[in-house]
Amino acid sequence: MEFDFLEPVNEGIVSFINSLSSQELGSKIVLHTHDQFPDISKINIAIIGVLEDRRNINMVNEVNLTAIRKKLYAMFPGNWDASIADLGDILAGDSVDDTYFALKKVVASLIKNKVIPIVLGGSQDLTYALYRAYDDLEQMVNLVSVDNRFDFGKENESVSANSYLTKIIIDEPNNLFNYCNIGYQTYYNSQEEIDLIEKLFFDAYRLGEISTNIALAEPVFRDADLVSVDLNSVKSSESGNLISFEPNGFNGKEICSLARYSGISDKVSAFGVFNHNSTVHEAVLIAQIVWYFIEGYHYRSKEYPFGSRTNYLKYIVPLEDEELIFYKSDKTDRWWIEIPFVSNGSNKLKRNTLLPCSYDEYLCACNQELPERWWKAQRKNAL
Repeated sequence: MEFDFLEPVNEGIVSFINSLSSQELGSKIVLHTHDQFPDISKINIAIIGVLEDRRNINMVNEVNLTAIRKKLYAMFPGNWDASIADLGDILAGDSVDDTYFALKKVVASLIKNKVIPIVLGGSQDLTYALYRAYDDLEQMVNLVSVDNRFDFGKENESVSANSYLTKIIIDEPNNLFNYCNIGYQTYYNSQEEIDLIEKLFFDAYRLGEISTNIALAEPVFRDADLVSVDLNSVKSSESGNLISFEPNGFNGKEICSLARYSGISDKVSAFGVFNHNSTVHEAVLIAQIVWYFIEGYHYRSKEYPFGSRTNYLKYIVPLEDEELIFYKSDKTDRWWIEIPFVSNGSNKLKRNTLLPCSYDEYLCACNQELPERWWKAQRKNAL
């Protein structure tokens, strides 16, 4: 049974939760203890710790999630009705690959049971194991990484916290349909890497673009399956990370907004926070990031791809060579653009697909400008 890989929540946390008032979040969650394991069929969100950081050379402290759990469970929930469980921790295996295997099996089983795992690392190379969890689900994966670096590595380099993306792109089976980076800082990424993102028709948004207009990120998360947050994308004065000091990055409010966008996306089925230094200061922000993800989850509207298109307003925009079809939800005022099915192409997408977009992209199309998001998706689909 894959859940045998999980170690129960430690007694210190259980005692702490027992001391909380009935209104606090800790009193409203189900715990994996030595005596009981939560009934997976009755939960919506599962919190999992992974105590693995051997492939992050910058890590100073051992992974310890006690402070994060205490900060999170001492918070008050919103008007939530989802059942949340803490399934405990996956301990570091004999080798890092053993840890990946355990995490992959646990996450795959949760996603199959329609439970959303919130994974607390550990180092960010665990994103590779999360991505591999989708192998059994036979679907293309859209990965969004909130990170100040792209995390490319050299071709034969082993997976590490700074090079896991190369392995995701190269390794078979290749299920990656799209990768999007949110918040990269140009001076941390070589021009060759930035060019490579373009050549692969992936998306990347600089820190300044998102900070100026955070709503740019909403359509990106609406199309994501897996979201991986590197805490180094937050500036140290906000995160409390004084070990690997980052003078620039998102502020606390921005990273919590991005977490809420992840939660509100009907498509996101796994979320992880990585590369923290297990300090008490960082624990506060990580707890708030998780809180906002769960808050967002409660505002999911079950729209595309789960609902039908019948309640959408359809807009047809004729361009010189193309006819673009936009849809607008009358429920949430969100926008999508149609990616047509090409009968003679390789078609990674098996049918006409709607791609999330913004109202601004619709306006650009009305001015005869082809949306870049649509063009990249078309090219990737035919590759």
